[in-house]
Amino acid sequence: MFWRIFWHLLGASRARLALALVTLASGAAITSALLNIDLDAERKLTREFRTLGANVVVAPPSESSEAALVDAAAMDRIAALRSRLLSVAAPYLYIAASAGPQPVILAGTWFDQVSKMNSWWKVDGNWITARDDRSQCLVGRIAARQLGLAPGSLVELRAGDHKISLRVAGIVTAGSAEDNQILTSLAVAQELAGLPGRLSLIQLSVAGTPIEIEAFMSRLAGVLPGLDVRPVRQLAAAEGSLLARIRGLIFWTMLLILTLTTLGVLASMAALAMERSRDVGLMKALGGSVRRIMRLFRTEAGALGLLGGTIGFVAGVILARWVGGRVFGVAISPRWEVFPVTVALSVGVALAGAFPLRLLGRVRPAEILRGE
Repeated sequence: MFWRIFWHLLGASRARLALALVTLASGAAITSALLNIDLDAERKLTREFRTLGANVVVAPPSESSEAALVDAAAMDRIAALRSRLLSVAAPYLYIAASAGPQPVILAGTWFDQVSKMNSWWKVDGNWITARDDRSQCLVGRIAARQLGLAPGSLVELRAGDHKISLRVAGIVTAGSAEDNQILTSLAVAQELAGLPGRLSLIQLSVAGTPIEIEAFMSRLAGVLPGLDVRPVRQLAAAEGSLLARIRGLIFWTMLLILTLTTLGVLASMAALAMERSRDVGLMKALGGSVRRIMRLFRTEAGALGLLGGTIGFVAGVILARWVGGRVFGVAISPRWEVFPVTVALSVGVALAGAFPLRLLGRVRPAEILRGE
């Protein structure tokens, strides 16, 4: 009998229920889209930040002397971690040298790793793709202007009793300290300085959320005792700040949407309560308890929330992909963990909006039967 009355109520108030369903589905669609964007934006934003350079640095302890160096064996220990979070690892050796009469800082590194880590650098000429190219170098924009160098030029570098001639493959515009440096292969810098197997520091590009990066740094510090493992504060702070602002905006937008959806359902259910006063009076006259009648209406509201949440989730996935393509220029992947959250919120909003139906419990059967 319960379900027969339930289906009769659904069929008898189709217009009002359809309006409530559209309201719920609309709110659920926007909620679903925002949740999908929030969850996927963190992964994509983290990936974009990794193209801006290193976010973790391994260096000698800060209290050590300026001459302290890192053993190159640290690179093997880092590689042995085999972490999915580690994207790129680039060792560096900085030495003071001269190019003719002009003093200059040489940065010896692995060219293939630097090109992956700093893909945003502007290079006039060609990147050096071979890791250990002993015949070419990259020159920073300011250093090239001071030394009068251009792509294809030869430059003679000297450090102590060692010297080498290299061809300039490209002029680098990095907007940072590299603009004043000459980048050579790590082996060339070690040979000029007479420091085989030594490094100044190691730059790492680590993907993942801030919590995952912190966990990776703790793990890395454990396998590199005696060395400082620290984040690049500018990138870490910018990434954390941007993520916090995006999440704050999404949270308050969702709260506003859910509030408006609740008010919309509330208005529909209030009108529905007025229409059903006669039905409720008749059910109470026939012996129906208030608890059983309220359970009937709560089931109806829950069913609306379940259906509206399901429809809204599907629409939200489509909306998220559209927003991602038009606003962010990336495809937002559907996150299935959003589905139960969307449905639960939709059911909660439907039950909250169905509050006016509780007033039907005060209907007096005698007044209804007398037509009052």
